[in-house]
Amino acid sequence: MNVRRRLIPAALASALGLGALTACSSDSAASGNTDKFDVVASFYPMAFLAEQIGGDHANVTSLTEPGQEPHDLEISTQQRAQLEEADAALYLKGLQPAVDEAVGQTGIKTKIDAATLTHLEDHGTGGHTHEGEEGHSEEEGHAEEEEHARDPHVWLDPVKYAEIAQGVGKAFEKADPDHAADYKKNTAALVKKLNGLNGDFENGLKNTKTKVFFTNHAAFGYLAERYGLTQEAISGIDPESEPSGARVRELQQEAKADGVTTVFYETLVSDKTAKTLARDANLKTDVLDPLEGITDKSRGDDYFQVMESNLKALQTALGAK
Repeated sequence: MNVRRRLIPAALASALGLGALTACSSDSAASGNTDKFDVVASFYPMAFLAEQIGGDHANVTSLTEPGQEPHDLEISTQQRAQLEEADAALYLKGLQPAVDEAVGQTGIKTKIDAATLTHLEDHGTGGHTHEGEEGHSEEEGHAEEEEHARDPHVWLDPVKYAEIAQGVGKAFEKADPDHAADYKKNTAALVKKLNGLNGDFENGLKNTKTKVFFTNHAAFGYLAERYGLTQEAISGIDPESEPSGARVRELQQEAKADGVTTVFYETLVSDKTAKTLARDANLKTDVLDPLEGITDKSRGDDYFQVMESNLKALQTALGAK
């Protein structure tokens, strides 16, 4: 397939923030004046994959601006038009309902749902059910319902992220066969780096004083499962949900029982609840970045740098030996 040349008005490109997040976009690509393989990605982890795999052949843009909370994204008319003009859409169904709806309504030929390229699991808050508990408030009932939702945060597990990368690479090869060899090569290089990152996490978290860590919201279920850790989230998978009083008391007790030292929060949502719990339970606070976007507050410039920063933060909090 020869990728169509198309001209996108500079005003539209500016409104969409095209190229703001992409490593491979040149000035001409940012304005849309390109004959490259145009990929619209839903948010940073998907855009990063597209950039790494697409290389010089892809013009990658993101629907979610740097610093914007992905869960809150609403799709504009301009962004719908951009989707219609793209060669491919790369998204993660279940994370951003507005994106799911917009992609479903477009006539775009290549729709790549990352959720179909690996296995999604139910992680919920990461909390435990205790025998003898009686009665639940309406607030807790909603939390229980949320716990049965499939956890979309697969990119925080390097192994699952590599599985997705392989699927994206194959989709790119099929959609743009003229550059299939390069896509295959780029995918292999990315998977190799992700395997190396997995090794760093395995070795770095093998021997720790505690295996339990507290987070602001339940984004790290896959990472915890991969490396034999237990994530206890103040909130559920939705970072804006408020924890019940019972949940906060449970976490305070568990901090003492399991030797928890740190409550992690993130850069894109409020740290108020995390800091309140830390103060009440006499714990430290630190950042564990769910990598939903890169900003000037991020501890690193790309996925790999931020993940290495996350590893160091976990090693410190868990007492790595």
